[in-house]
Amino acid sequence: MARYTGAVCRQCRREGEKLFLKGERCYSDKCAMNRRSFAPGQHGQARKKNSEYGIQLRAKQKAKRYYGVLESQFAKYFEEAERQNGITGENLLKILESRLDNVVYRAGFAMSRKEARQLVLHRHFTVNGHTVNIPSYQVKAGDVIAVKSRDCEKIKECIEKNSARPLVSWMEAGDMAVTVKNLPERNEIDFNVEEHLIVELYSK
Repeated sequence: MARYTGAVCRQCRREGEKLFLKGERCYSDKCAMNRRSFAPGQHGQARKKNSEYGIQLRAKQKAKRYYGVLESQFAKYFEEAERQNGITGENLLKILESRLDNVVYRAGFAMSRKEARQLVLHRHFTVNGHTVNIPSYQVKAGDVIAVKSRDCEKIKECIEKNSARPLVSWMEAGDMAVTVKNLPERNEIDFNVEEHLIVELYSK
């Protein structure tokens, strides 16, 4: 399975904001954005004037990195969003939010999407009572995502650490489980991105 293996803190620095890719570290003083909030590389602190294409590319790269998907998969999600009724950019974000690894992270069962992806691959969760080990699995309204491995110390630790973090409005909490009440609308997604720029980029 293809995956990004480089330094994730560089990705946050390149996009100029926290993408919360490294779990607890992102909330501590050790976060790279707190110490070096400029782009990586020897020219990272130089002033750059972005072109229209550059601005659109940055929006796409930020979304791709935030949700932890690679280029080919992101392009497939965009094609799927285009085929659906409604606004393409909002459809794209809805598809990305509906990934099982993202739902596990949003539910507070993991400290980052990368960690959520690993827990899903290791068969720690069920969807409607059936074990699912595919991080890209698309959840639907009414699905119940539950912790299968209730004795897993890592998940227990994450639940305890995330207890103060409010649950997203489109989910309902249960006993080590969440129910997807509805797929999220744009105003229920807290990701700071101008999705119309991504649409413009792919429409060229």
